[in-house]
Amino acid sequence: MQEHDYHELAEATILAIEEAVEACHVDIDTESGGDILELTFPNNTKMVINKQPPLQQLWVATKFNGHHFEYRDGVWIDNRTGAELWQLLSEAASKQAETDVTLAPLS
Repeated sequence: MQEHDYHELAEATILAIEEAVEACHVDIDTESGGDILELTFPNNTKMVINKQPPLQQLWVATKFNGHHFEYRDGVWIDNRTGAELWQLLSEAASKQAETDVTLAPLS
């Protein structure tokens, strides 16, 4: 993937995550700046999503562990677990929020 394409895709994905969080039923604060999106849950735990341009990855740091996503066949896939980005975000957000959270791109 060309560097320009990576940046466009990663930025669009981070924006889509922010929009999905804002649309969900849980009061999760978002703060974005540069290549980083920080989510703060009602219990004050945090999740950080950021670009890693040298590796063309998105990194997600949750309260429990970190994940490195690579764009493959039209989806972001965790290179360690094979999890899809939106699935992992929903599961991790549910654990951190201590309630069901479903995150998906808005149509």
